[in-house]
Amino acid sequence: MSTPQVSEESPLDSAGQWADLHADATSVLSDWTPTSPDAAAARDRTLGLLTDGPVGLRREHRVGHVTASALVFDATGSRVLLCLHGKFHLWVQLGGHCEPGDRTLAEAALREATEESGITGLRIDPVPVDVDVHTVGCQGGSLHHDVRFAVFAPAGAVEQVSAESAALGWFPPDQLPHPLAGGTARLVAPGLAAFRRASPRRAP
Repeated sequence: MSTPQVSEESPLDSAGQWADLHADATSVLSDWTPTSPDAAAARDRTLGLLTDGPVGLRREHRVGHVTASALVFDATGSRVLLCLHGKFHLWVQLGGHCEPGDRTLAEAALREATEESGITGLRIDPVPVDVDVHTVGCQGGSLHHDVRFAVFAPAGAVEQVSAESAALGWFPPDQLPHPLAGGTARLVAPGLAAFRRASPRRAP
């Protein structure tokens, strides 16, 4: 009898790769104080998704999966960095899918922000500023349970457009560009609050 072949990523291996991130996501969202009624509802839906186990973090989970994104502020807090998404042609905060190497949601958001902005030395507030659930086209139609963070760029940061973006741009928080992705504008107020906590002497 031939020995059964084991795939490169069996369900057990996959669960192990995502276990730390699943534990962090469950803990962070369970302890989080929502910043709006919409965020509270989205948080509850996301915690429900996470009861499926680590599979709820993977893009292959067509019912829905957790993603991580970041609203990036410049060193003065007077501008935010948005990207013009290459597929959706909307201005949106930086972010995307979690990866097996991510141990925390904040780590996933910081990795995505660094990759998509080309800026080194970014800092992140590990407390989410928002959670949003929305429909996307990946996997033939799925839900993104997006956990959103505030990220702070160093002085003199220069952005570089990545393959996923048509453009990057800095905008005053009260003058965001159009067309703008739904839910992005509501990141501004809690994001600015996070900026003030991180750098109270420089905040506007």
